Amino acid sequence: MLYELCEVGRTFPGPGDGITVLNAVSLGVDTGESVAILGASGSGKTTLLHLMGGLDRPSRGVVRFQGTDMGTLDPPRLAALRNRELGFVFQFHHLLPEFSTLENVAMPGLVAGLPRQEALALAAAALERMGLGARTSHRVTTLSGGEQQRVAIARAILLSPKALLADEPTGNLDEKTGALVGHLLKELNEERGMALVVVTHNHCLARMMHRQLELSSGELYARAL
Repeated sequence: MLYELCEVGRTFPGPGDGITVLNAVSLGVDTGESVAILGASGSGKTTLLHLMGGLDRPSRGVVRFQGTDMGTLDPPRLAALRNRELGFVFQFHHLLPEFSTLENVAMPGLVAGLPRQEALALAAAALERMGLGARTSHRVTTLSGGEQQRVAIARAILLSPKALLADEPTGNLDEKTGALVGHLLKELNEERGMALVVVTHNHCLARMMHRQLELSSGELYARAL
């Protein structure tokens, strides 16, 4: 099992005992599995994804990745794990406008300490896989929304992570472009054997996944679509 979440809770500071967003969530995700997490706005979907990505720590419970309790990792080790083992795709692309498309995609490799030419070669291959081989020298601000999201996916898969975590990856896209991005994510999941966890309101995207879960009242339930 790649991920194992055991009785995970997350409470934020607030009136009284605080605001509990997640309450005793347990979840296992196998290598190569794809999982969709649905739920109303404010239900804690993004919080759950942040816990799985090591961007936040649970108030209680344990998040294990490849058998390691992520809560025991100090900041440098956690940052290294995020860089090497996890890929992130967000609703907003978080691309750097001052750099070219190729340089944006190469960033995780440069952060990991790869030689510049090696990182750029990996970036070029990732963009080619995304159908953007002709866009390497373009500024990301000149790309369409769908192209920018594909650039973000290329960046996320640069170092062949074990898991790809996507937060509303089609949220800002039209239906046709969203379907293209959804199919790309599922193809990468199958081709590379990376686990795929998607937080989404998009039922068409959710149906592409092996499992569909719903987060409600801080707890996860199986969801039939």
